[in-house]
Amino acid sequence: MEWQIMFNGHHEGKHIFGTVKVGERGQIVIPKKAREIFSIQPGDTLLVVGDERRGIAIVKADNFHAMALKMLKIFEREPEEAPED
Repeated sequence: MEWQIMFNGHHEGKHIFGTVKVGERGQIVIPKKAREIFSIQPGDTLLVVGDERRGIAIVKADNFHAMALKMLKIFEREPEEAPED
C-alpha cells in the first residue's frame, strides 16, 4: 500500500497497521503485528479513550494504571510555597 511505504522507515516507533472493519456488534480485530509490538494477549484489558476532534486510541489498561499511579504520587508531596509578588 502506497501510504505504508511513505510512512515506514521515516518515523521510528510509529506505525500504521492497516485498516479494520467494525463488525455488527461493534467489534474490531487488532492486527497481529500491533498485538505483537504492544504485547497484547487474549484476556488483556484495554482502555478505549477518545477526543471528538482527534479520534480514538486503545491503551493497555495496566500501562495506563501504572501511569495514573505515578501521577497520583505528585499529590503525596508537600505543596511548594507560592512565590511572593
